[in-house]
Amino acid sequence: MSGGTMLYGGDEIGALVFDPGHHSLRVGYAQEDSPKAEIPSVVGIGTSAPDTNLDPETKTDNNATPNNADARKFYVDTNYVNVPRSHMEVQTYMKDGMIDNWELFEKVIDYAYANVIQSEPEYHPVLFSEASWNVRNNREKLTELMFEKYNVPAFFLVKNAVLAAFSSGRATALVVDSGATHTSAVPVHEGYVLSQAVVKSPLGGDFLSRQCRQHLEKLNIDLSPVYKIASKDVVKERDNARFTLRKLPENLTQSWQNYMVQLMMQDFQMNVLQVLENPFDERVASQIPMVHYEFPNGYHQDFGSERFKIAESLFDNAMLGAGQLASTSVGMCDADVRLSLFGSVVVTGGNTLLQGFPERLNRDLQLRAPSNTRLKMISANGSVERRFGAWIGGSILASIGTFQQMWISSQEYEEAGKSQVERKCP
Repeated sequence: MSGGTMLYGGDEIGALVFDPGHHSLRVGYAQEDSPKAEIPSVVGIGTSAPDTNLDPETKTDNNATPNNADARKFYVDTNYVNVPRSHMEVQTYMKDGMIDNWELFEKVIDYAYANVIQSEPEYHPVLFSEASWNVRNNREKLTELMFEKYNVPAFFLVKNAVLAAFSSGRATALVVDSGATHTSAVPVHEGYVLSQAVVKSPLGGDFLSRQCRQHLEKLNIDLSPVYKIASKDVVKERDNARFTLRKLPENLTQSWQNYMVQLMMQDFQMNVLQVLENPFDERVASQIPMVHYEFPNGYHQDFGSERFKIAESLFDNAMLGAGQLASTSVGMCDADVRLSLFGSVVVTGGNTLLQGFPERLNRDLQLRAPSNTRLKMISANGSVERRFGAWIGGSILASIGTFQQMWISSQEYEEAGKSQVERKCP
């Protein structure tokens, strides 16, 4: 093996698995069954006014070079981002499923090594997941970053759809992944993505959050997130909320406030929204028991048919509905693979935890699949398995004995540079 005597991912040395997404970055050790940490994919960027009440550890710029950029402070992870601070903007480092802002991304990786892994990067081989449509430039940049800045002993990059299929024990599957910013259907055949047949739509969890927010604002429900509220009284259903506001720092930025409202909407949609097994029908929906929800300010009410109506938008779109994406994707593959793809449709991504999502996808696909096909949906029951599908696949892959010769070792990187990634990682 090219890396000399060291066996990567052996018992002594744990390989690390990183799975970046728009909602969060999942980090942990290979061979474990769930990630050690889930770090939100946003970074708070503040001006460093001498804050007395802050924990000194939040300052990630201790060793930054003294220049203009040094005037900024970066806040990573929920405990630091979700604190109201004046002039702190919130920004994501992801764009279209790919890493876009490398400076912020590095801050998060630094944080992960320091506070999650708590070990030096040069001891651990690193497996990264990537979007199926990731571009060469990005892949090379990540390879370069990991070897040059973090001195990792070995590195590998795998498409997240392939990992999600592996986590369900399949090498061939149609992976329907619905996450924060988009839903995609990716055919995987014998462990390789059929990239000409990847289909994606911009409807995901964030889209639903926006729908929820618009709907609740129409009903004139006060959407004050938790951070605004000091105390609240118990009120009767649909009565006006009685609460006292907390004294907040001045100049809270719009981006941070929007982010906090979005977190609140995510909670709302996971607790309230549901997808009907058949297309939305007011009569059917109104007969299903209502769901009760209490807002942070103490206001509470029941939600009825509208909770199905909002969720329906993921499926009823003629072009972008989840069932449509999946059948389009299979249709773009060779005829001889189609049966095996329909025979294992893997459902993954946090947004698929919406109640009734897999059942509805199953029904939509049943209608679109040719009559002679055996359709089989594979959706893990646990929320961990569904949210972290790709991470778990990475954890499995990085700890398999036969995978150990696949790593790009630091020696190979020294010899051939970052173009190795195109050659070694499909």
